[in-house]
Amino acid sequence: MNTLLFPIFVPIIVGLVIYFIPGKVKFIRQLLTLLTSTFVLAASIWFFINTPSQMIINNTLVLNLDSLSKFIFLAIGVFSFLVAIYSLRYMQDKPKLSLYYGSFLWTVGASCGVAFSNHLILLLIFWGFLGITLYFLVLTGNDNADYAAKKSLTIIGGCDALMLLGIAFIYALQPVFEIDKLSLPFQSTLSYIAFFTLLSGVFSKAGAMPFHTWLPDVAESAPMSVTAFIPAALDKLLGIYLLARICIDIFVMTGTMNLILLILGAFTIIAAVMMALIQHDMRKLLAYHAISQVGYMVIGIGTGNPVGIAGGLFHMINHAIYKSGLFLAGGAVQHQTGTTDLNKLGGLGKLMPFTFISFLICSLAISGIPPINGFASKWMIYQGLIKLGTAGDNLWIIWLIAATFGSALTLASFMKLIHTIFLGIPSKEISAKNPSEGSFSLVFPPGALALICIVFGIFPMTIPIKHLIQPVISGISYIGLWPSGLATILILVGLVIGTIIYFYGRVFSNIREQEHFIGGEKLEVDERITGTGFYNTIKEFSILQKIYKQAEAKIYDIYDQLIRLSDLIAETFRKVHTGVLTLYYSWVVMALIILLIILMGR
Repeated sequence: MNTLLFPIFVPIIVGLVIYFIPGKVKFIRQLLTLLTSTFVLAASIWFFINTPSQMIINNTLVLNLDSLSKFIFLAIGVFSFLVAIYSLRYMQDKPKLSLYYGSFLWTVGASCGVAFSNHLILLLIFWGFLGITLYFLVLTGNDNADYAAKKSLTIIGGCDALMLLGIAFIYALQPVFEIDKLSLPFQSTLSYIAFFTLLSGVFSKAGAMPFHTWLPDVAESAPMSVTAFIPAALDKLLGIYLLARICIDIFVMTGTMNLILLILGAFTIIAAVMMALIQHDMRKLLAYHAISQVGYMVIGIGTGNPVGIAGGLFHMINHAIYKSGLFLAGGAVQHQTGTTDLNKLGGLGKLMPFTFISFLICSLAISGIPPINGFASKWMIYQGLIKLGTAGDNLWIIWLIAATFGSALTLASFMKLIHTIFLGIPSKEISAKNPSEGSFSLVFPPGALALICIVFGIFPMTIPIKHLIQPVISGISYIGLWPSGLATILILVGLVIGTIIYFYGRVFSNIREQEHFIGGEKLEVDERITGTGFYNTIKEFSILQKIYKQAEAKIYDIYDQLIRLSDLIAETFRKVHTGVLTLYYSWVVMALIILLIILMGR
């Protein structure tokens, strides 16, 4: 048996076995999941170190593990292992554990299948299977999980059907299914339709606009381990992975098609981060940031130059790292406090210090603060946009402003989130529960991801760029260099000096304590300063107020609009079906007359 089949079918077979394990022996399910995820991690490391592998059937290259696939496979191994550890404690008291652990391993196996597939039909099979496993995993969530699961399956499944249509069009243009043999120019209407149908599948999986609306509902309803594993990590990895395949291998991109990607990416960045600013639930806020960050990856690939594409791929893995870390740390907060409502949180920094540090580092990463990894990948994307300008693109400054403005709003949003959850005065609900730091399985996974954020940020050129990105994208050239090592030393020196000054002031200076006040007005004793209302005033702007109201009414929700359209069509036909037999006979006679006229005309 070909070795590439083991990472695909071992998790799928073990997941099937878990479905039939009795509920009383939950530790066996946990043990099998942990052992299988460890096996996938070990296999991903082994394949990454060794030469690329292939599987050929009847002279057709079916499975192929090239530099990009190895990169994605390694990420799948790392995230599945960490989330398996995290689930040991987080899912301990949850129901439907057989469904959860079985679907979890099925997701791992299908993800490996997507990463390995060089055949479009095989890729589509694994791709569609992931939509089903996501549906099952979301069902293990809270009371609203049924709606979120159905919504995700509808949007993703519908776009998967469009992908099938696109693959049929590709075969009509070039009668091959092997990705490595395709190179389609945009010379006909059919090629454009094929591109956009595949793009819809990519955008729905990655959670980019306008196919993003399933993600906030899933984040609000599914277990946080599911959100950290699939929408935050695997779906972003696989979605942008396929986008890279489409733009690099399958189609010969033009300036117009790259412009469309730049427009969609810039819109996704700004629109999603504006929605994140006003959220009062931690899960939905993180979900909208997951959507916003996809825009950076799309912009990077849309630049069409090596440094921009490399930056988009680098940001893909960086986002999976810090966003998964944020959801896992947020899940620890939820597990220990029982809530994700920002109005009920506060003061957890002292009670959960390790979770706080992990969350803070990942927040700095997503905000693009040096020397964390998010800055390094965004810096490469900025360089790609500047290269567009040097190549004669007059719109490059618009995309650069959108990207930098999105980073500023992201930082503002996470200042609100960190202040509300970990700083300030604890709420009465938190004080009554007296939460503490979680167990090792809750602390280690986000801590490990936060550490990777630091390592990738301080040593971007020597570790991730050299070993993950450069084997995939060649010819990367930089306009200016980022001395990450020197910058890190200077930042640390500044922090040390600031700490010395702080403690010096505490020891040798007289400290005056003053009651809390806002605008000169003293607060009542029981009032707390929270971050939930930091940016509520933006709703008062006339233009934004209208947009936010329409968003609350789900005007921009493609799923809700499709339901309204189907209801309208159903209502129209319902009026026709009166139950009167003579009316039905009249419709039949009219149809026969029309058919007779058509036949006589021929």
